[in-house]
Amino acid sequence: MSCFSLRNALFVLSLCLFVTSSQLWAQEERKKLVFIAGRASHSYAAHAHNAGALLLTRLLNENCPQIHAVAYQDGWPQDPTALDNADAVVMYCDGGKAHVLTDPNDALARLKQVDRLSRRGVGVGLLHYALIPPQVPDGGQYFTDWIGGYYQTHWSVNPFWTAEVKELPAHPVARGVQPFRIHDEWYYHMKFRADMEGVTPLLSAIPPDATRQRPFGPHSGNPHVRARMGQPEHIAWCAEGASGGRGFGFTGAHPHWNWAHDDVRKLVLNALAWITGLEVPENGVPSQRPSLAELEANQDAAKPQNYDPAKIQHMIDSWQ
Repeated sequence: MSCFSLRNALFVLSLCLFVTSSQLWAQEERKKLVFIAGRASHSYAAHAHNAGALLLTRLLNENCPQIHAVAYQDGWPQDPTALDNADAVVMYCDGGKAHVLTDPNDALARLKQVDRLSRRGVGVGLLHYALIPPQVPDGGQYFTDWIGGYYQTHWSVNPFWTAEVKELPAHPVARGVQPFRIHDEWYYHMKFRADMEGVTPLLSAIPPDATRQRPFGPHSGNPHVRARMGQPEHIAWCAEGASGGRGFGFTGAHPHWNWAHDDVRKLVLNALAWITGLEVPENGVPSQRPSLAELEANQDAAKPQNYDPAKIQHMIDSWQ
């Protein structure tokens, strides 16, 4: 082999080694987001924990090359290494006794595990019913430390209503999100840290008075809610401080179809990226609006006989 050919071969080899090492470095530098979905609990396309987790992790992986998102389905991961090296943990599940953090063998074990992660700077996100803590002493305090607030029975309420979000804060999670209105089971009157320390409301709206006038009960109504007639309520927020990591709470996401709303989806994807420690892009995390077929995928419950896809598609089209 001539000297010239040898030099070329060495150059190509060194280039290959550089590309390979660069790819490995990029993989190592990616943020790991662990999405834990709860078991089936509601009817078709409602509390679609598994379908929602699979959809959101796919969209993150497709649109955030700095993130490696993995979804664990049907409850707490059986793999004891699932949370190793996590930069963020997100839970979308039923709450209280059915919460994925409710350990049948040791009531506090999973709470303490996530708390240790949060105190090391790992972000925590809770979606919808997952905002109701396991029924253990200080369960709410863990959530307050991680994400700044939680759903407290006999204080918070869970009506269905159309929230009209008229403005967004100047916060990275709100980048690219426009004012919108959408119907959902928006929980409100959450239990937040004193003086909202370290908490930034992301979505706020004024609930209809009728949602405050329901009979008193652990979820339906209470004097504290009724006393706030006409006042705005925070239905999504993010937080820093207290436990060390970033936190995010989102009270919507009862109907699975709402992931097709561009602003709802963007806000949540932004928040998931943010709690990993990433900088949110100037215009937010991009994503292709999922098709109806994509939304129908991975559902826990079977389609009801009266399911009308044309009606769902019309609703989705009306948002655009």
